[in-house]
Amino acid sequence: MDMYENDYPLRVDLVYADEKHPENIFETALYKKEARLWLHKEFAEIVLLAAKIVHERWDGILVLKDGLRTVEAQQAMQNTEIVKAHPEWCAEGPDRLLSPPGGGGHPRGMAVDVTITDQNGIEWDMGTAFDHLTTDPQKNPASRLYTDFPDNILENREKLQTAFMEAAKQYGKEILPLPAEWWDFRFPANYSGKYEAVSDRNLPPEMRMTH
Repeated sequence: MDMYENDYPLRVDLVYADEKHPENIFETALYKKEARLWLHKEFAEIVLLAAKIVHERWDGILVLKDGLRTVEAQQAMQNTEIVKAHPEWCAEGPDRLLSPPGGGGHPRGMAVDVTITDQNGIEWDMGTAFDHLTTDPQKNPASRLYTDFPDNILENREKLQTAFMEAAKQYGKEILPLPAEWWDFRFPANYSGKYEAVSDRNLPPEMRMTH
């Protein structure tokens, strides 16, 4: 997606490629340093249009934090100390936060984690940081159902979601704003599940996310 940065109002900030990134809660480089952010073509079209909507209506810049997460990268995530310390994040059920290797939209390039900044690179206030994880849906400030915020934060979240929903509609696609994470948008499982999870073993070297 970085190849679109000059032509679209978006920026790529691949958090998990840098163990020292302030937003990398895993404190491990899940991706190789030179990894790039990839998305499935149909999903990328929606993301690009959402970026245009964000910019044209609210003068914002869409920032992409994560996209394709190969099976190997998902396994590396499962092996981190913070995930081992929070097995509830991986527990089966509707509130599961981390899918097993090969599960979900990310290993198909059909999920993206995003936020918005202004023209100076200052992130809009969304109430929590990207990757604020908790399994209590009633007390999860990252949840889209959590409303105990000032109006400006709720409005920022609504603008982000509106951009993605309208972009998907224009392409005749259904998109799912993940309920527990305001930053996560994806194709529903009944669509993404038709595709195989992507393994680095099956990618050319320049596309691989891990070594």
